[in-house]
Amino acid sequence: MKRRDFLSNTTAASTFIGLGGLGLNSCANLGTKHITILHTNDVHSHIDPFPTSHSHYANLGGIARRAALVDTIRNENPNTLLFDAGDIFQGTPYFNFYGGELEFKLMSKLKYDAATIGNHDFDNGIDGLLAQVPNATFELLSANYDFSNTVMDGFAKPYKIYLIDGIKIGVYGIGIALDGLVTKRLYKETQYLNPYEIALDMERNLKEAENCDLIICLSHLGYDYERPERPSDTQLAQRTYQTNLIIGGHTHTFLDKPDVRTNKNGDSVLINQVGAFGINVGRIDFYFDGQNNTSANGVSISV
Repeated sequence: MKRRDFLSNTTAASTFIGLGGLGLNSCANLGTKHITILHTNDVHSHIDPFPTSHSHYANLGGIARRAALVDTIRNENPNTLLFDAGDIFQGTPYFNFYGGELEFKLMSKLKYDAATIGNHDFDNGIDGLLAQVPNATFELLSANYDFSNTVMDGFAKPYKIYLIDGIKIGVYGIGIALDGLVTKRLYKETQYLNPYEIALDMERNLKEAENCDLIICLSHLGYDYERPERPSDTQLAQRTYQTNLIIGGHTHTFLDKPDVRTNKNGDSVLINQVGAFGINVGRIDFYFDGQNNTSANGVSISV
């Protein structure tokens, strides 16, 4: 396994930022409490490694290798959470034959904590998605898909809170507009809600009502687009106030390092996305010094 260390060299990212902010930092400023966030996105039913003859991803990926990597990191730091940013389904015959059962069962074996829902996760219809829910021991998080009038009502939560070593972590999910990507007969009466408005509602609740120390968005909006009117992670970061980390998906973006953007409060927000197909696992380490300061550093790990 090859690590690509991506510590930012920008001024905003190399220093501690006060209450409500965070900096992307080196390990020189380790705090007293350490939380590790691992993440994948757009795995698209890739269970096995790519063959050695593959032109781009020869001998990369594979869920068994990912499991070994995750176990190693959890042994190193038990205060670890594992997330996925959507498009779990569609891309190999495993999905065609098993309809997502294998993907959810294997993610459960890896003890994923939560995943958001991508557009391809509707490829067997909303009924097909519901059929696989019993195979998932992790939470499905989606705040801006209103499933009230569908069979998925009650099977996806807008957010979940994790308490680890005294650190309260709030995680919410945001999905892309389905119209134009998924046929109506597949997502049926699912209502798409404005992602920016919902994100503001989620982070406000997680910060003010739930008193979370760290707020994470699992996003399947896509990293960035030429048309600024199209919702994206970069736009989301700049429009929010309390979200600290956006774990992205959809655009299969291989970021060399976490992108650091500035939110409405003038604080830093980290955005990360690790490509697709399970060939990388993202790792973000957060350090809390007990003085309302938070720092972070990130590593992209090639599987």
